[in-house]
Amino acid sequence: MKKQLFAAATLAATSPAAAFAQEASFDDRVNEIFSNSTGWFVNLIFMNLPGTSFPWIVLWLVVAASIFTVYFGFIQVRAFTHAISLVKGDYSDPNDAGEVSHFQALATALSGTVGLGNIAGVAVAVGIGGPGATFWMIVAGLLGMASKFTECTLGVKYRNEYPDGTVSGGPMYYMTKGFKERSLPGGGALAILFSIFCILGALGGGNMFQANQAHAQISGITGDYPGWITGIIFALIVFAVIVGGIKSIAQVTEKVVPFMGIMYVLSALVILLVNYDQIGWAFGQIWAGAFTGLGVAGGFVGALIQGFKRAAFSNEAGVGSAAIAHSAVKTKEPVTEGVVSLLEPFIDTVVICTMTALVITISGVLVVNPETGLFVLNEAGTAIQTVDGSSGVQLTSAAFATGFSWFPYLLAVAVVLFAFSTMISWSYYGLKAWTYLFGEGKTKEIIFKVIFCIFIVIGAAADLGAVIDFSDAMIFAMAVVNITALYFLMPIVKREMNSYFARIKSGEIVKHVH
Repeated sequence: MKKQLFAAATLAATSPAAAFAQEASFDDRVNEIFSNSTGWFVNLIFMNLPGTSFPWIVLWLVVAASIFTVYFGFIQVRAFTHAISLVKGDYSDPNDAGEVSHFQALATALSGTVGLGNIAGVAVAVGIGGPGATFWMIVAGLLGMASKFTECTLGVKYRNEYPDGTVSGGPMYYMTKGFKERSLPGGGALAILFSIFCILGALGGGNMFQANQAHAQISGITGDYPGWITGIIFALIVFAVIVGGIKSIAQVTEKVVPFMGIMYVLSALVILLVNYDQIGWAFGQIWAGAFTGLGVAGGFVGALIQGFKRAAFSNEAGVGSAAIAHSAVKTKEPVTEGVVSLLEPFIDTVVICTMTALVITISGVLVVNPETGLFVLNEAGTAIQTVDGSSGVQLTSAAFATGFSWFPYLLAVAVVLFAFSTMISWSYYGLKAWTYLFGEGKTKEIIFKVIFCIFIVIGAAADLGAVIDFSDAMIFAMAVVNITALYFLMPIVKREMNSYFARIKSGEIVKHVH
């Protein structure tokens, strides 16, 4: 991440050199505070399993997804076509409680997960783990569908419905109500812990990081300029959207998400069609790399680790964030939204992430360094850089540029749209955690929304690496609390699931005529 000339724009009386020094001092001071006071927490969340480079939090997510898949009888396969029917509105009743349609709820949740990870994160996974990482990314994405089903069903079942038609739902509500229903202790404590993690994660990973990366991409094309300008523009637009609540957010995401997703996938499809004769070869590379290994770092273990990490970090299955968005849906059947949420990891990971991986594999921008066995970024036949976390966007841009020389401009548009959509979705997640802790009310909501927008400006203007690391850790700490609760509450989900599909089969629940 680039240093931004924040102080130069805000402290006009100082010289440019002094201003930059003060800005660097500000960044360094904040990073030092977070590194010293919260570094232990970040290290704990992302700590690798002994003797491996596999973070325990990823295993936590994948194991839970596997358990839910088996426990609910491979619901992601059995209910996939029914999910499409629900999104189309075949079973929707406009008189049901809730604020948004199935499609709007899905779009809002997707806008929080479809983002920079699909562009840069996949490139890093393939660059480090080889094409075989794509296979394990798809597997983890398919398993994650069951985690989404579990948390989103509970989100609707235990949501609060208010007289004015608004609703509040998510893990904090099913932790308190669900645990009480099962006469289990600790639900309230889990809910408070989850809410704290959610607010901090929303302000950082769901906000500051997005603004920071969007500014970096824009300034990379237009030339460097103060980050606070990008921050203020983003903050004003985001505030204009989120001030209207979930209905306003959903009206934007239902337009932005399909547009940005289709734009990105179509670009990938054009590259694949131009190189159609290599598609079979690319899938062969993915299959071979998944089990036999291509290069030292791209061996079986490397591919598996990178694939699972990318999927877990991309679709947020098990984190609990999506359950907050899906809880706002108009329905009286909790299982319907659990079924709709199955589509989220499928679209995010199986479709969009896979398209990125295929383009990178076919483009030839990755080569294996014969001396180290590591995949390196190739330019004009010369290996110029080992792929790491900082070169993900560069790798994706180089891959797409093999078909379109102008792709960096399209990528800038995609990054801005992805960042914007992620911010408005996470503002809602953070808001619902905020109101759970401090109570409902317009004044309390406005306070959080203003704070959220202030953090957009800070995120775009400053290089706050340690703050971002901390907020990412907070997001995955949400998963620790959430999945713990899901294990205790999954019998309730199974009861709801069996009842719903039995009534579908008997004809008690029928399609509505529109």
